[in-house]
Amino acid sequence: MPEFCDVALPVPLDTAFTYHLSGEVEPVVGGRVLVPFRQQRMSGIVVGVHDRKPSVKTKDVLTVLDTTPVLDDQLLRLGKWIADYYLAPLGEVFRTMLPLTAEFKRAIGYRITEEGHMTLHLAGMAGSSARSRKTPEQLAEYRVLNYLADRELVREETLRSATRANNSLLGGMLRKKWIAREDFSGKRDAARTVKVAVLKTADGKLNDNQRRVIETLAAAGGRLPVSNLQTLDIPRTTLATLVKRGMIEVVEEPEQFTVSSVKPRPSPFDFQLNSAQQEALKRIRDGVEAHKFAGLLMHGVTGSGKTAVYLAGMRAVLEAGRSAILLVPEIGLTPAVAADLHQVFGEEVAILHSALSDQERAEQWHRIKRGEARMVVGTRSAVFAPVADLALIIVDEEQDSSYKQEGVPRYHARDVAVMRAKMAGAVVVLGSATPSLESYFNATQNKYALIELPDRVEQRPLPQVEIIDMRQEFQETGHEQVISRKLAQAIGERLERHEQIMVLLNRRGYSPVVLCRTCGKTLECKNCAIALTHHKRARKMECHYCGYTAPVPQHCIQCGSEYVYFLGTGSEKLEELLHGLFPQARIGRLDRDTVRGREDFERALAGMNAGEIDLLVGTQMIAKGHDIHGVTLVGVVGADIALGMPDFRAAERTFQLLTQVAGRAGRGETPGKVVLQTYFPDHYAVQFAANHDFAGFYDKELRFRSWMRYPPYSALANVLVRSEKLDEALAWSGALGKWLEQTPHDGIRVLGPSAAPIVRLKRDYRYHFILKSDSREKLNRLLRAMLAHAAQQKIPRTQVIVDVDALWLM
Repeated sequence: MPEFCDVALPVPLDTAFTYHLSGEVEPVVGGRVLVPFRQQRMSGIVVGVHDRKPSVKTKDVLTVLDTTPVLDDQLLRLGKWIADYYLAPLGEVFRTMLPLTAEFKRAIGYRITEEGHMTLHLAGMAGSSARSRKTPEQLAEYRVLNYLADRELVREETLRSATRANNSLLGGMLRKKWIAREDFSGKRDAARTVKVAVLKTADGKLNDNQRRVIETLAAAGGRLPVSNLQTLDIPRTTLATLVKRGMIEVVEEPEQFTVSSVKPRPSPFDFQLNSAQQEALKRIRDGVEAHKFAGLLMHGVTGSGKTAVYLAGMRAVLEAGRSAILLVPEIGLTPAVAADLHQVFGEEVAILHSALSDQERAEQWHRIKRGEARMVVGTRSAVFAPVADLALIIVDEEQDSSYKQEGVPRYHARDVAVMRAKMAGAVVVLGSATPSLESYFNATQNKYALIELPDRVEQRPLPQVEIIDMRQEFQETGHEQVISRKLAQAIGERLERHEQIMVLLNRRGYSPVVLCRTCGKTLECKNCAIALTHHKRARKMECHYCGYTAPVPQHCIQCGSEYVYFLGTGSEKLEELLHGLFPQARIGRLDRDTVRGREDFERALAGMNAGEIDLLVGTQMIAKGHDIHGVTLVGVVGADIALGMPDFRAAERTFQLLTQVAGRAGRGETPGKVVLQTYFPDHYAVQFAANHDFAGFYDKELRFRSWMRYPPYSALANVLVRSEKLDEALAWSGALGKWLEQTPHDGIRVLGPSAAPIVRLKRDYRYHFILKSDSREKLNRLLRAMLAHAAQQKIPRTQVIVDVDALWLM
């Protein structure tokens, strides 16, 4: 057995750590081990085993967690590619790839030391008069020492609960060496179970409560989850009594997983694919049968039947005994797509996304790993699903920014999907009605094959789009309008005809700005340079970046004036206005405030599909992918919000959002209409979206990008330097700026340092650089050298964020 192993740990350090092997179980490359790191235990991935003795003393591996790899050779190579390309620590990449946190239980404990016993003894000798002169912090310390004095090792949560100790207090006592901290984290069983009550006999004398339990169980066939019985209005002891008498047995059983509670749409195989769909399917099948990498960009207008082609392609893969992955951008789209897949493929489907619990994700991951599910659907992290014999990866709505991870590692799931398909010799299909400029440009350069679906299924027409100039609306009405007269009229007409409507306003809350009319100050977040948003129903002000909340102000907090003005409109206010205009309408709202979990989203979509909601208001969550045949009108309020952002992608994002939301109208038998309200009716993004003209927008936007050498004509990286202290952020960004000035970097343009558009976020002051280059290799080399220089200058690695192929420059 080798003597040492190299382990990648989830820490912000670009290195693996060598540990000594002392146990009888040999670790495997790609498997997990439990190791000591600093003052705690960590789970890491073995990346190598060897007999090379390091020059420094090594610690022992505590436990070998896996005897078979959890990451196979292909996924290990993919992880190393992500770490290299996105300049991310390898251990943090592997942590992202493995949704198995439920199998590792963090457990920290505290015990009293000899110094702690001595301190407590001296305090006892000092008497009550001396104790009365102690500070509140000293008294709290003695509470902790007293609690620990008679116990061996106490869990952190137990100690906190019993003594009301906080992090600062425990940290101070550790530095004084009065207490010691021990980590006894380890592996645990993450299986989900449910307690089920089983009826054994109904014979015997029963009181009223006991009879209700027995009758409820009998009516349910003799078995019910205990949680169902607990909803009955009876004492908890009733069930326990029946168990003691042997009338009921409580057993633990594996908890069932519901793929989706959304009603599946009609099967795509119930109707004939049109010629364009058949050609697209043939291209996919040919690629899969060739067992070679192929990149396909499927550009199909909204309602052209891309999902039917996806499912047909996945069915062909399953029939060949191979595996496929379908990525969708929003958690909200997953239940609907999962329902479609479950209808077609049954138990062969697994689902992976962040709205699942840790246990559910681990359970689904193991189903895929065991080969029980070969069709996987999920959001960006599903690209790492451990499927065997991968044949096809589909990235739906490939242009969506939610495929880009905001935290470390800052990978783009679309690009990772392309690389994984290359490594596996599989086909990757990028699908969209509004492809990103980068993907469409790659298709025109023959890096991808371009597949066009130019028409809607069954020859349904694209919706007619009417642009409302809100400047003219103001001139004619004399006051600011949220809902124009034309839109209000169109909504009323559709309601009379019992048709459904969607209204988009891509801004949460009631009012986005609270302004004092006396001093002109806005109410800002205390952690961010961002105005707080008013949430009327929740009676609070909230920051949508860090989550900070504050009470709704009655007076200006700066000058005390009572003239506080709530400015602007969010989706909550829009819902209220529509209720006022159409009191008889059944109105629903879909945004991050109303959707807290997948059940909320499924409920809203089910209501729309069942015709229980007449009018749905929402943010961009309603814009993509939903196929609701009853919607004949889409209203867009504030269509041009994004155009004012200091971002070179602002026009592209606006065009994509308008085109996508317009595509929700007229997907059934009745033709659709879109009413688009804007203050910039002549802007090319608005005009091309209104005309459903992707090619025209692409040509014009590409010309602007070429002039400024922005992607796709260059590789781009955003380097952000942050610190809670303004002086540090300025000094660090200045030091890196000086180094970049003095370091030769031919072919790379550096912009900055300058204050980020949002100069303070989550308590950090932020300064950034933007780097552009025609050569990715040169750019990567310079960024690595810059990070090495930052380390030499003692700038913490976590305070220098490198975002390769950045989508968000704010």
